[in-house]
Amino acid sequence: MSMFSYRFSSARRFVAVALLATTAVACGSDTKEKGADATTKADATATFHGTLRVSAIPDQEPEKLVRRYQLFAKYIEAHVPGIKVEYVPVIDYPASVSSFRTGDLDVVWFGGLTGVQARSAVPGAVTLAQRDIDAKFTSVFVAASDSGVGPIADVNGLSVIAGHSLTFGSESSTSGRVMPQYFLGKAGVDVNTDLKGKPGFSGSHDKTIALVAAGTFQVGALSSSVWDKAVAAGTLDKTKIREVFRTPTFFDYHWLAQPKLDTKFGQGFTAKLRQAILELDGNGDGEAAILELFGAKRFIETKPENYAKIEEIGKTIGVIR
Repeated sequence: MSMFSYRFSSARRFVAVALLATTAVACGSDTKEKGADATTKADATATFHGTLRVSAIPDQEPEKLVRRYQLFAKYIEAHVPGIKVEYVPVIDYPASVSSFRTGDLDVVWFGGLTGVQARSAVPGAVTLAQRDIDAKFTSVFVAASDSGVGPIADVNGLSVIAGHSLTFGSESSTSGRVMPQYFLGKAGVDVNTDLKGKPGFSGSHDKTIALVAAGTFQVGALSSSVWDKAVAAGTLDKTKIREVFRTPTFFDYHWLAQPKLDTKFGQGFTAKLRQAILELDGNGDGEAAILELFGAKRFIETKPENYAKIEEIGKTIGVIR
């Protein structure tokens, strides 16, 4: 039987309580990351052992993440013989990086920026895969209908956001803060001096939508994937909130693994795990539901160099030192 359990630190207990209360610019590369763990060919007959601790940046509501990683855990257990999977929720973006650095997490679904931070903290960390959409990801700027901010034609047009209140998502979010702030800067908008008050940080993409729709902020920046899901679900009140601009593309989310998982779980484990992720194409039992929750059609290979621009921008705006 598939095992799906939690380990809780004091910070994680907050997530558990919340769950009970709520019911719960370029294309991707085919070049494989170099390194013994990454290039060892997966052995179809190998059996591994141990419990794989998986986590993710908390970019959406906890119950949505639980559903996603419950199904993902079952999939990995079915495709990597002998392995059990434990989903370990974290309280915020910095906690995901910190727990990866200390070795408390084996594999984490990071955003572009947090992935850069985690690789810097753990030399030799293995970049496993990204979604098809992460090779050309985008952010969206949304605005309250009464904000006076209408459709924006290009990056330079973001200058109209000056003088308005604005909220990002997490301070460490690539699509919810880093890239939107970068594009605002290209338009001549300094978020520290040119907005109406200081920028807000909602903590997640869902909350950004809610804050703008409620009129707490006039403008918000968030993941295009989360916004598109909300639009498709028909849950938005279009009389209160609308999309005004979609940014140029950039690389974003990806799976990152500890560098010595072969030692921990058995020779060839990292290659087998990567293979299982890349073979998640929607054709197997339950796979379509997993991909729907990830907002993708499949996973594809990636490499650390794809996130060099994110690192450069992170240093420029002061979120990487």
